Amino acid sequence: MHCRRYFERPLSRRQMLRNSSVGFGALALNVLLAEETAAEVKGPLAPRPTHFKGKAKSIIFLYMDGGVSQVDSFDPKPRLNKEHGKPFSPKMEPTQFNNIGTVYRTHWGFKKYGKCGMDVSDLFPHIAGCADDLALIRSMTAPFSEHNTANFFLHTGFGVQGRPSMGAWATYGLGSECQDLPGYVVLNGGLIPSGGMDNFNSGFLPATYQGSIFKAGKKPLANIQRREASDGIQKSKISLMKKLDTGGLERMGRVDKLESAIANYEMAFRMQAAVPDLVDIKGEDKKTRDLYGLDQCLFGRRMVQRGVRFIELTCPRISGNDRWDAHGNIKKNHGDNARAVDQPIAGLIKDLKERGLLDSTLIVFTGEFGRTPFAQGSNGREHSPFGFSLFLCGGGARGGTIYGATDDYGYRAIEDKCDLHDLHATMLHLMGMDHKRLTYRFSGRDMRLTDVHGKVLHDIVA
Repeated sequence: MHCRRYFERPLSRRQMLRNSSVGFGALALNVLLAEETAAEVKGPLAPRPTHFKGKAKSIIFLYMDGGVSQVDSFDPKPRLNKEHGKPFSPKMEPTQFNNIGTVYRTHWGFKKYGKCGMDVSDLFPHIAGCADDLALIRSMTAPFSEHNTANFFLHTGFGVQGRPSMGAWATYGLGSECQDLPGYVVLNGGLIPSGGMDNFNSGFLPATYQGSIFKAGKKPLANIQRREASDGIQKSKISLMKKLDTGGLERMGRVDKLESAIANYEMAFRMQAAVPDLVDIKGEDKKTRDLYGLDQCLFGRRMVQRGVRFIELTCPRISGNDRWDAHGNIKKNHGDNARAVDQPIAGLIKDLKERGLLDSTLIVFTGEFGRTPFAQGSNGREHSPFGFSLFLCGGGARGGTIYGATDDYGYRAIEDKCDLHDLHATMLHLMGMDHKRLTYRFSGRDMRLTDVHGKVLHDIVA
């Protein structure tokens, strides 16, 4: 007898095919099972073919949380020093805090570096030494001037929560060349950006592709140690869980949470051996460790060597400062933050180049927007998305290139204006992916990282 709340489960696709007449259903089922078995053998992070030949195999995304001031770093504007303290004459856009001061000078001098003659400020003397390897963009724009929405847009191409991050898109499109670590890793230096973990989410993509958060230091993950008495016991438990979960899939059909859970159990087991090896830098010689100064960037290089597809490094926490978000005392804020990242980033570039890995590793350095050329209050700068600077390095980017320009104040992009959709399209292009073809069917529409926008910046592609 059945209770009145019992309902017969609808036929699954497999049951329907098994019961179909004349044997055609069973024949079709065999083909489907063969395809699914092949997919399981390869796994969701197995390397996939590119749309065309790309140079970058991995991306290291250096996220300068809060927004670096372009006029104090990579975009010299002598007019600011000449008009310091005077009213700002160009038309102003609304600001977030509306505490508008006068034209504000820069505290750092600029010099020309490299054969390309790139102007870089004294904020970044080490990065400046790599000028001939940098593809510098001075005309980037963003659609938002508030941190949360700007961070979502930078990471996902949309100014709202719930969309897949660019790291999730990269691993979905290309898989990973490392099967012992996640394909998309976020190395948390101490500051998770405004908007929180949704910046690293997989959104409507399968959960396997979301970012995995590692902490800097010797223990990047909690509970990574094996709790069972032996590897054999642990393998048996994982095997049993997989068998039970697979049985669930047989009954219910494809369920992302369940399929991702199966993949994550197996990944976690492999990580127990891979993570301790990753963070054990005793084998790195003193010259290499001194080159970096900050282990976070060194871990980034070690992940590249192991084939991790997308690595994001967040800002280290600097006592007394709020990221690069210099609403007051920009001299201290930018000075302290630059000293924390300048040498490690330059060390990363030089080390990758020396090891022959720079050509296949794309480095991207940017914040979510720039800052105003006029003061907020007396000695800070407001958010400004109307024209700011960032750079790409390696991975097929054209070193020694300066792309675009802002006006005489460094306020608005006026030459080769581009936006973050263009950055995403270019990053995917350098990895061999056509951003218009990298799609995922969701809610009746083929979704993509760049939505219906984006153009590849071919002038910065080698």
